[in-house]
Amino acid sequence: MMEPQEEKPIIYTMENKPIVTCAGDQALFTSLYTPLAQQLPREPMEWRRSYGRAPKMIHLEANFVQFKEELLPKEGNKALLTFPFLHIYWTDCCDTEVYKASVRDNMMRWQGNLRLHGSADWVIVVVETSDAKKKNKTNILPRSSFVDKIRNDFCNKQNDRCVVLSDPLKNSSRSQESWSAFLLKLRTLLLMSFTQNLGRFEEDMRTLREKRNQPGWSFCDYFMVQEELAFVFEMLQQFEDALLQYDELDALFTQYVLNFGAGDGANWLGSFCSPVKSWTGLLLRRPIDMEKRDGIQRGQASLLELRSYLFCRQCTLLIFLQRPWEVTQRALELLHNCVQELCLLEVSMLEGALDCWVFLSCLEVLHRIEGCCDQAQLEANVSHTVGLWAYATDKLKSLGYMCGLVSEKGPLSLELNRTVDLLAGLGDEKAETVHSLQSPYKKLKEALSSVEAFERHYLELSHAAVEMYTAIGRMRSARLVGKSLAEFYMRKGDPEQAESFLQNALRSYVSEGWSLPVTHTRKQMAECQKLLGKTENYLQTSALLAGDANLTNEERIHFCQEILTFANQSTDSKAQKVALSMTSFAQLKQLQFRPATTTVHSGTALQVELCLRSLMPVAVPLEQLAASVHLNLEQGETNGKTRGPQRRPYPGTVLFPLGNSSAMPPSTAGPSLELEEIQDRSSSDPRTLNSTGMVCKNTHLVMRRHDSSLSPDTPNLVSPVPVVMDDGAKMLMSGDVTLLPGNNSIVFSVPSQELGTYTLRQLCATVGQVQFVLPHISPLVQYEVYSQEPQLTVEPLTDQLLAGLPQRAKVRLQTGHYTVKKGDALQLTNIDSMPILTSSSCPATILDSTAERVDESVLFIQSSDKVTSISLPPTPPYHTLEFQLEVLCVIPSDPVRPENQRLTNGEIHHQPRSYSHPDNHMTAINQRMSVDCPWSIYSTPISLTFYIPFKAKHSLLSAGNRKYIQVCLQNVSDVNFHLMDQRLTEKHHESSLELQSLNTKAQQLVCSKQCVVLSIYIYIVGVQ
Repeated sequence: MMEPQEEKPIIYTMENKPIVTCAGDQALFTSLYTPLAQQLPREPMEWRRSYGRAPKMIHLEANFVQFKEELLPKEGNKALLTFPFLHIYWTDCCDTEVYKASVRDNMMRWQGNLRLHGSADWVIVVVETSDAKKKNKTNILPRSSFVDKIRNDFCNKQNDRCVVLSDPLKNSSRSQESWSAFLLKLRTLLLMSFTQNLGRFEEDMRTLREKRNQPGWSFCDYFMVQEELAFVFEMLQQFEDALLQYDELDALFTQYVLNFGAGDGANWLGSFCSPVKSWTGLLLRRPIDMEKRDGIQRGQASLLELRSYLFCRQCTLLIFLQRPWEVTQRALELLHNCVQELCLLEVSMLEGALDCWVFLSCLEVLHRIEGCCDQAQLEANVSHTVGLWAYATDKLKSLGYMCGLVSEKGPLSLELNRTVDLLAGLGDEKAETVHSLQSPYKKLKEALSSVEAFERHYLELSHAAVEMYTAIGRMRSARLVGKSLAEFYMRKGDPEQAESFLQNALRSYVSEGWSLPVTHTRKQMAECQKLLGKTENYLQTSALLAGDANLTNEERIHFCQEILTFANQSTDSKAQKVALSMTSFAQLKQLQFRPATTTVHSGTALQVELCLRSLMPVAVPLEQLAASVHLNLEQGETNGKTRGPQRRPYPGTVLFPLGNSSAMPPSTAGPSLELEEIQDRSSSDPRTLNSTGMVCKNTHLVMRRHDSSLSPDTPNLVSPVPVVMDDGAKMLMSGDVTLLPGNNSIVFSVPSQELGTYTLRQLCATVGQVQFVLPHISPLVQYEVYSQEPQLTVEPLTDQLLAGLPQRAKVRLQTGHYTVKKGDALQLTNIDSMPILTSSSCPATILDSTAERVDESVLFIQSSDKVTSISLPPTPPYHTLEFQLEVLCVIPSDPVRPENQRLTNGEIHHQPRSYSHPDNHMTAINQRMSVDCPWSIYSTPISLTFYIPFKAKHSLLSAGNRKYIQVCLQNVSDVNFHLMDQRLTEKHHESSLELQSLNTKAQQLVCSKQCVVLSIYIYIVGVQ
C-alpha cells in the first residue's frame, strides 16, 4: 500500500528515493503500488550526463507519495531530496458523464497547480479495465476516443504525456505488453526529469561556489548545498560520485585553512576558531550524524565537529564501495591534519583534549573496520591498520604522562583535576556504544581511572603494535614502539624491562646509520645501565657518548668525567682493570716508520710514530700507551737460510680510515684477509727459489661466526664485547702521555734485533683502572727485519766486453751483515788470457742501504805472478762498496791449447771456449776467475764474457805464375776501428817465399758491420 504521509518527508538515510507525487484516483494507485514499486527498478536505464561525463547504467527507484500543493518546490528552495521529480495523475474513468462532471475539473486544477510552480514533469495514466466497461456500457466511449479527448484537453502537443495501461492486474500477454510499455515510459520520464533538475542544481551550485571570494559567502551554506548533491548520488547508489562531492568539500576547506595559516583568512573561518569544548571523537556507527549536521547548518560547528562529520560521510561511502582499507589510510591522514589545522587556526583546547580525540577516533575507526571485515581479512591487511594502533598507543602514552599515571608515586592533585576535566569533555557515551564492553569511550575512561588500568591498556596496545609491525616486516617502526615502551618502563622504575627494547632499537639504528637516533638511544641506554649497575657496559656507552659530536660539549664532558671518576677511584694496582674498546675513546689515524721503510736489516734503529685522534672533549692523562708486537720467525732462518729484502715491501706510512662513532654502520663483510707470502730459498744460493706459498695471518678472525657477535673494534658497538691483550707478545711502552682533544703524536722505538716479520696487533691506553684496547689494527701494519750475506758481483760498464781491447768492469761489494775491517783484501786469481791492467790504486765509493753516497776512498792494488790483491777500506754492515777494474781479454791466435792452469782455490782453470753470439754473430769467450774474500773460506767464482769484434777469412788466388793471398777482415761489432800497419808474416820461415803487401793505404777505417779486403803478393824465389 502507499507509504504514509508526513509533514516533512525528507529523511536523511540511505532509504531516500526520488519523490513521485500521485494525484487522481488514490484507490486505483494503491491497488497498483506494489507491482509498480517492485518492477520499476528491475531494468537499468542509461544515464547520459552533461560535460562529457561517461554514461552510466542506473536502476531508478521512486518514493510514491500523495500529491499535495505543499510538496511543490518554492522559489529559492534548493533541496533535491524534497523535490518531486515527476507528477502522475491516475484515472480509470471511461464514462463521458463522469469525466465531464468531475475528472476533467480535477485534472485542470492539478495541472494548474503544476503550471503555477513551474513543474513541467507530469504524466496522465489512464487505466483501462474490462470490469469498468461491463458496468457502464451505454456511456462508454471507445478507448481511443476517450484518450484522444484527454490529450486534446490537456496534452496539446505533448501526446506522450498521456499513457494507457490496459488491465495491469491481469496475467495476459496484452496486459504484460501494456505494463512493460508503461514502465519504460515512466522510467524515461523520470530519468529526463532527474537529469534536467540535477543539471540545473549543479549549475546553481557552481555559481554559488564561484562567489566564494565575495563578502558574506558562507562555507557552511555551500556545504549543505553540495552535500545535497552527494545525497542525490547516494540515493541513486552512485557512491563514487557522492564520495567525490565530499572530497571536493574536504579539499576546499583544507585550502582555506592553509590560506589562513599563510595570512589570507576568510571571515567565515572565525566560527571554526572558537574554543573546542567537546572531544568525543569520530562517530562512524551512524550513516549520518544529524547532531553534527545541524551544527554545521546553523554555522555553530567546531573544527573537530566539521571534520568528524565529513569523515563519517566519507567512511560510509567507502564502506559501500567495499574499500575499507582506504578508510584507515584516510583516517590516519585526517588525524594528523587536524592536529596541524588546530595549530594553524590557533584553536584553544584543554591540554590533553586533542590526545583524547585522536585516541577515541583511532579506536572508533578500527572497530568500524572490524565490523565489516572478517578475521582473515584483518590479518591479511595488518599494514593498513597498524598505523592507527601505533598512533592510539602514542596518544594514550601522552595522556598517561600528562595525568601522572606513569610515575612511581602516582598522580598528584593537579594531575587528578586535569583527568576530571578531560573526562568531562567526553560527555555521555553515545547510544550506539552503550552496550559495547570494548567501546573506545569505555577504554579511555577506564585507562585514565587508575595507574594499573592505564598500564594494562598501554601495554596491550604497545605489544599489539609491535607484533603487527614485526609481522609485516616494518622493523624500524617496531623498534620505535619498543623504544617508547622502554621509556615507559624507565619512568616506572623498571630498567631491566627497558634494556632489551633499547638494545634492539640501538642495534637497528646503528646498522642503518641513523646518527641522531643512535645518540638519543645511547643516552637512554647509559641511564638504564647505570641503574642496573652494569659498570663495564655503562663505561663503554659513556665513552661512545663522550666522543659523540651530536651532543653538546657539556654533555660530552659529563660522560667523560664519569669514566675518569671510575678510573681514579681505586688505588690498588692489582685490582682487575676494565677493558673497553678504544674506538670510542680514540682513533688511530696514521702510522709512520722512521726511517720511512718497513724492510730493515737487523740492528737498525727503527721508530714508529702514531697519530692518535682523541675523541674526548677534554685532555685525558694516560698512565701508559702500549702496543703489542708479534714476531713471526721465518722457517728459512731456523735451517740456516738467510734472505734479503726481495719480498714486496710494506708501506712506510699507513693511513687508517676514520669514521663517525655514532653514524657509521658496521661492516657486515667481516675482517679482511691478512695474507703473507712464504718463500723457501736454497741454502747454497739465495737467488734460487725452491718453493713459495700464501698463508692467512688472521684465521681466528676470518673463520669466526659473524652472525653471533659483533666485531669488538667496531665503532658502533651496541653492547661491549670482551677485549683482552695478547699474552706473551712484545710490548712497546710509552708512559705519562696526555691525550689532547684532536690529533696527538706518540713515538715508539721498535725492536729490530731478531730476524723475522713483526706485526703490530693491538694498542692499549691505560687510564687508572680502565684500559682502552684496540684488539685488531687494520689495515695490517708490519715491518721486516732481515740478515743478508755479503755479495760480490762484477758487471761490465758496457753492453758487451770486446776481446783484444782494454775494458772496464764495475766491482760491487754488498757487505750485508759483515763489517769490512782495515786490512781486509780481495785476492783475485791472475789468468794469462785475461790480465788485470789496473794501476797500483783506484778510487772507490761507499753507499748506504738507501743508495746514498757515504764516503769515498782509494784502493791499493798489488799484483804478483798468480794473485792480484786489492786492499779494502773499512765499510760498515749493509753498505755497498763500488770500484772499477780494467781488464784485457787476449784473443787466442793458436789453436794449440797450453796446459790447464789452476786457480787459487785449487780448481783447474780451463781454457775459454769460443761460441757464436746468436744476435750479432760475434764469437764469445767466457773468462772465469776466482776471488778469495775475507768473510768466507770459499772462493767466489767470477765469470765475464768477451766478444771478438772481427771475423777473418782468406783465399789463395793465381794469375799465371803469380800467387796472391786475399784476406777479408769483417768488423762484426758496433764499434768503428782504424786498421793500421797490417802485415802478413810466416809462422814457419821458408827462404823460398817472400811476401809483398799490395795495400797502398797505411791506415783504413773499418766501420761497424763493414768488410775490408787485403791483398798480398807471394814471390817464390827462383821462380820467374
